[in-house]
Amino acid sequence: MLLAIDFGASKFGVPWSPPDRELGLFEVVYWFPEDVAQFGGIFAMFPVFFAWMAGFSETIGGLLLALGFKTRFAAFLILCTMLVAIFGQKWEEGVWGMLPAMGFLWVSIYSLVLGSGRFGLDYPLTRKFQSDIA
Repeated sequence: MLLAIDFGASKFGVPWSPPDRELGLFEVVYWFPEDVAQFGGIFAMFPVFFAWMAGFSETIGGLLLALGFKTRFAAFLILCTMLVAIFGQKWEEGVWGMLPAMGFLWVSIYSLVLGSGRFGLDYPLTRKFQSDIA
């Protein structure tokens, strides 16, 4: 939830944003594409697209991961975003600067490998569909 509410939602217009900084639907905050363009390469060619994808994976992926719904898909999105954040932005800041991204990276790797378990929404939905098929 921390990833979705704090890191992800800050890249989009959220209800608690000041009125002068409120963004339209599907619009990322003005400074984020500029940060993404500094990564160079393909990120500099399409900064708004990659900024939107990063914000989406943090916000929606974080919510899906917290609910345990489509866990492996959400974990893969977060894994890709955190790898880009670590190597593209946080590398020069040292270990302490990378720590939040590294924490989300390890949680996403864990969830990618093991899934959500019995406490996620994937478990009862999978059991329901398996009992309907059998």
